Formats: sequence, C-alpha cells, structure tokens
Amino acid sequence: MSRIGKLPIPIPGGVTVNVNNDLITVQGPQGNLEQRFETRFVSIEQEDGKVVVKRLRETKNARARHGLYRALIANMVQGVQEHYRKNLQLRGLGYKANLEGQKLVLDIGFAEAKHYPLPEGVSAEISNQIDIVISGADKQKVGLVAAEIRSMRKPEPYNGTGIRYRDEHVRHKAGKLAA
Repeated sequence: MSRIGKLPIPIPGGVTVNVNNDLITVQGPQGNLEQRFETRFVSIEQEDGKVVVKRLRETKNARARHGLYRALIANMVQGVQEHYRKNLQLRGLGYKANLEGQKLVLDIGFAEAKHYPLPEGVSAEISNQIDIVISGADKQKVGLVAAEIRSMRKPEPYNGTGIRYRDEHVRHKAGKLAA
C-alpha cells in the first residue's frame, strides 16, 4: 500500500471539497481549484471531514496514480487555505523589476526590458526593485511561473549575477588565473 496514498486528507474549516464523476473541486478563502482524475484507477470519497483516495486495482499505473492524486488534492486543499509563495531575487548591476498591471517588467542586462505576463491566478509583489514574490493557490502554476522567470537570466557562477531563488546557493567559480 502506498505510504502517501493511504493517508487521509483533513479538510480544514472554510474549505469545501466536491467530487463529481471525474472532477474534484476545492473551494476556500484564497480561491477555487479543479482537478480531473482517472476513475478507472482511483476513487475519491469524503468521510468524516476528510478526503480519502482509494485504489481500485493493483496494477502499476493504479499504484502510481494513487499517491499522485492524493498529493495533488492535498496541495489543492493547502493552496486554497493559504497561498503558495516562491521568492526570487535579482542580482546584478542595474537589474530591477517593475509591475505594470498583470505584466512583470524585468531589466536584467539585455538591450530591452523583458516582459512576462502573469497568468490568471498568480500574482507578484515587488519590494525594493530586486525582490520578487510570486504567489497563488495552484502550487504547480506558481512553481512554473517562478521557473520561467528564473530561466530568463539564470545565475551565473563566475560573477553571481542573474535571477535566483532567495534561498538558492550558487557556487562561485574562480575563473581564469593570470599566467
């Protein structure tokens, strides 16, 4: 039995979970999320204020989906209760970020500023022009947006410039030495 899949997911106050055929909907104070699941592998039920994911077969695919859907639902319940956050930091001379509506404008050493439109359900906060906080209810979407922004100018190991996660450690290299 899956160690992750067999754990019930407690539903906190203010959060409602609805299961209809192959769609699970989670609503809470921070937003609404939906996730489709494969009914041929797992069944999802509500019991005593908890969500339980049960495996219908003992095949390899069913075992894989059992833990997957339990983890996805747990992330949804946590996300609608409190937003997920990813912290990014700009490092480099003249690097700065601004927010224009739902568009993130990054001056990161290119001839022109890079524009990144934020998807629906994801917001950004900027403090002192170099710290960016990406937040939203959907954990996958928040992580994807943060990774796409970071990929615009990855941390450079020689000077340490670029966009990095706030807690990320970039190993510095010595570079060429004079002969």
